[in-house]
Amino acid sequence: MIAPDHTIDARQAVAADRTAVRVALWRAMHVQVDPPPHVFADEIGLQLAAPDDGWQRRPDMAVKATRRARASIVARARFIEDLVAAQADQGVSQYLILGAGLDTFAQRRPELASGLRVFEVDQPGPQAWKRQRLIELGFGIPPWLRLVPVDFEAGQFWWKQLDDAGFEAGQPATVAATGLSMYLTREAIMATLRHVAALAPGSTLAMTFMLPLELVEPEERPGRQMTEKFARAAGTPFLSLLTPSEMLALAREAGLREPRHVSAASLTERYFADRTDGLRPSSSEELLVATV
Repeated sequence: MIAPDHTIDARQAVAADRTAVRVALWRAMHVQVDPPPHVFADEIGLQLAAPDDGWQRRPDMAVKATRRARASIVARARFIEDLVAAQADQGVSQYLILGAGLDTFAQRRPELASGLRVFEVDQPGPQAWKRQRLIELGFGIPPWLRLVPVDFEAGQFWWKQLDDAGFEAGQPATVAATGLSMYLTREAIMATLRHVAALAPGSTLAMTFMLPLELVEPEERPGRQMTEKFARAAGTPFLSLLTPSEMLALAREAGLREPRHVSAASLTERYFADRTDGLRPSSSEELLVATV
């Protein structure tokens, strides 16, 4: 693991993780431009990213064009944290975040996070940069937060890294993998699912997946194509687009139990039903939930 005083090439780290920065900025935009009630409130990611002045005028921050995309981002974040809280009530005390990016659960929810062991797994360069930013901003790295560098596509076996970080394989965990699967090959997705299926009984996985363009609502397709364009430009092209049935089949093949599909429509009903502004999640991304 990289020491706090290790010199990081910030330019390289940020370039490698532009998608995570975009997600953090969309979370902040939900608070700053969408009317309350806010589904999810997170402006700490904005502090970590520290964008230039005028960041809201960037093409990928266009308020109207990205409206449903940022609604999806906050909906999935709220769903995951509701799941983590529910599992913690059942005694599950380990929370594993795969592809953590600029996740800020540990900083925003210390009253919940401090009673858990939180493991953030991510690419080494961007994670080292995030570690440095947390220290610079005064958040630090509390003892219950473990930053675990792993290169998913290189086939690194993350059991050892987790074990070295204090993960207890014999104890159940809540596992979140949001905004990750579309950047992985199907082989890497299956390897990740199999790793999760090998966790202790009582573990739960929540993973987002991106639908093929033909399953996206027609009015959203131009925005989705714009998102793919930004992803390619950032050097992180979409590699895997999956239908719900394909995602469920992969989960079953990996050995996960009771896989279920959480649709964008169900997230709308759960978190956006009482809104008067028509804000709702994109039809482009949905969730798999499964148990071990």
